[in-house]
Amino acid sequence: MLSLSRASFLQLAGAVLLSGAAMAQTGTRMHKRKIPSTGEELPVVGCGTWQTFDVGTGAAERAPLAEVLRILFEAGGSVIDSSPMYGRSEGVVGDLLAAAGSRDKAFVATKVWTTGRDAGIAQMERSFKLLRTDRIDLMQIHNLVDWQTHVPTLQAWKKEGRIRYLGITHYTESAHETLQSVLQRGGFDFVQVDYALDDRGVERRLLPFAAEHGIAVIVNQPFGGGGLLRKLSGRRLPDWAAEIDCTSWAQILLKFVLAPLAVTCVIPGTGKPEHMRDNVRAGFGPYPDAALLRRMIGDAGL
Repeated sequence: MLSLSRASFLQLAGAVLLSGAAMAQTGTRMHKRKIPSTGEELPVVGCGTWQTFDVGTGAAERAPLAEVLRILFEAGGSVIDSSPMYGRSEGVVGDLLAAAGSRDKAFVATKVWTTGRDAGIAQMERSFKLLRTDRIDLMQIHNLVDWQTHVPTLQAWKKEGRIRYLGITHYTESAHETLQSVLQRGGFDFVQVDYALDDRGVERRLLPFAAEHGIAVIVNQPFGGGGLLRKLSGRRLPDWAAEIDCTSWAQILLKFVLAPLAVTCVIPGTGKPEHMRDNVRAGFGPYPDAALLRRMIGDAGL
């Protein structure tokens, strides 16, 4: 757990959305934020597929996942994040999008997770087939694995239009320094990183760096790997939850990580329609200001 220093907090607060009428979302489509490298707007809440989309071919297994995606799109969301590491998830996503005819509604993100140039190319070609698409919106180097080898291939594919954006990921604070050093080399549109109310290391340098250098940020593990949400779910919602239009702890945790403008999108993973319906509400309404962020940290006992 990390406590914000005064300097870090003030730096972060300078890039926070202020709550109020100017930021209220009254329509049926969630907030969007710009991808710095192009200005394209991306909805702020997406869907992760780790474990949750790793299912078989049975209709009973897949029907809830089809509903998860329908709810995401209905709310104005688009980002679906997967990886070859996630078992059958890529294939399930591809099948569901094809069956619903909804590929054009999705911003499809996946990853390369292997070593060696040829192995990387083979793995990514398989991802295209599984996802049933001829263009992947965001290809990311998963957990920094052999990133030096994969970058030239991805840069070439981006020029050819096979991928639209290039990113790199990790899920632990111990990798943040390495991530920043890789991003300093240039050429990356996105970084995907861990961030939660009880995992705030990204606030120290990586979020300010991404904001300064025009790199979009996708947040994974916004519920602290699930443990934080389980810990808080038995508690009564604080009175201030109404100030940011939150009716659940999940929405509070998602709005916490969406408060900094440097964060482009958050991708809570779920295979349950009721959880997706809850999550997308974090894409609407006001976000915490600096004072409320301090209260959120204090009231959570972190």
